[in-house]
Amino acid sequence: MIKKYLQGILLALFLIPLPILAYPSTLIPGGENIGIGIKTNGVIVAGIYDINGIYPATEAGIKQGDIITNVDNKDISTIDEMVELINNNTNNELVIEYKRNNKNYKTTLKLQNSDGVIKTGLYVKDSVTGIGTLSFIDPTTKKFGALGHEITEQNTGLMLEVKKGTIFSSSVTKIDRSSNGVPGSKNALFYSDDIKGNILKNTHVGIFGNYTKEIPVKQAYKVATPEDIELGNAKILTVIDGTDVKEYNINILKLNKKDENKNILFEITDNELLSKTGGVVQGMSGSTMIQGDYIIGAVNYVVVDNPKRGYGIFITNMLEELEST
Repeated sequence: MIKKYLQGILLALFLIPLPILAYPSTLIPGGENIGIGIKTNGVIVAGIYDINGIYPATEAGIKQGDIITNVDNKDISTIDEMVELINNNTNNELVIEYKRNNKNYKTTLKLQNSDGVIKTGLYVKDSVTGIGTLSFIDPTTKKFGALGHEITEQNTGLMLEVKKGTIFSSSVTKIDRSSNGVPGSKNALFYSDDIKGNILKNTHVGIFGNYTKEIPVKQAYKVATPEDIELGNAKILTVIDGTDVKEYNINILKLNKKDENKNILFEITDNELLSKTGGVVQGMSGSTMIQGDYIIGAVNYVVVDNPKRGYGIFITNMLEELEST
């Protein structure tokens, strides 16, 4: 009886279904510089200020990074909506609902009159704009991935919840070089009317959405599993001048299969890239990593005290998130 019982347990264990992820077999590589525009799901508290020595936001328990979602029992998603409700208020106080760390809170904010102007003591914003690099396009579904990490609110470092967003054309005008301890950055022009895609998700492993332009005519690369990637020579695709995507040589130093997104430690070995950027710079996040016939990942972090080095995320980690987009 015991033997039969154990056999039953073992059989049950072997019959447990395992999740199957249907990765695309090939991807169109990115490397293009992109502008990124996001409308947040609510109004972000970017800062607070005093009014004649009084801090209304602090007294109400509101902090920098909180996201205001409702004012006087009306949902809001823009600053204009919030201002209209303030202007129509006759009680000199607002009932505010807000989010902090994915928890909902409710409070009363007392408005202050300063020289005839009604003030809240809040600095707020409802959108974020920046630059990054397109990582790949799935030629079958026309879904894209970019950045390899999340977009955060600059003052708080909190990941933004996207209501809607777009990627659009951008042209690199200047590079502020990286040096030890000081990461550099790309400077770029935005062409926000030339929309390339719609952002659907902002996640810890990148931003994802639908590519709405015609897919660029490029060589497609096979999708690499972590086991396909080798230490040694590889390339990254990125833009450091205008809109021209170029290949640059790197050396893969170490692979980490356990981390969520710091999977590929690499060092830039390309003299042209080093002479112009000093290493990995901000705005390079998302730059496509290729090795042989494979697309292996995307650049996502710089090693600040040695900017010749950086990290990349496995392409499969990004594709896992893409599958649910």
